[in-house]
Amino acid sequence: MSSLILQFFTWWNGQTWGTRYYTWRNGVKVGEDSQGNVYYRNADDTRRWVIYNGPVEASRIPSGWHGWMHHKVKAAPSEQNYAKREWELPHLANPTGTAHARLPESSLLKPEPKVAQDADYEAWRP
Repeated sequence: MSSLILQFFTWWNGQTWGTRYYTWRNGVKVGEDSQGNVYYRNADDTRRWVIYNGPVEASRIPSGWHGWMHHKVKAAPSEQNYAKREWELPHLANPTGTAHARLPESSLLKPEPKVAQDADYEAWRP
């Protein structure tokens, strides 16, 4: 029952009822990526969308599919021989708010104590 209510009112837990209905009526499945996200388009290819497999996070779309989603290329990676570049890295979730978050040197949240450094300037005094 709770998953039914979540589908009706929330978009961040996956597709809503409106998206499910629109996909059923107008969606043409184009392909699926390595994470299980499914990509659709409408009949005249004016709208393109993705149904996420898991949390809705735009950074989970691989670069080949990203180009297709934003109409940068006509053919989807599933319709052509798309080869991943050697510099493309696998997806990493956004670490903000976790122990793996990047903290600048001046952050008060850094667990390491600050090391006193010799100042290369002299503070101004009136």
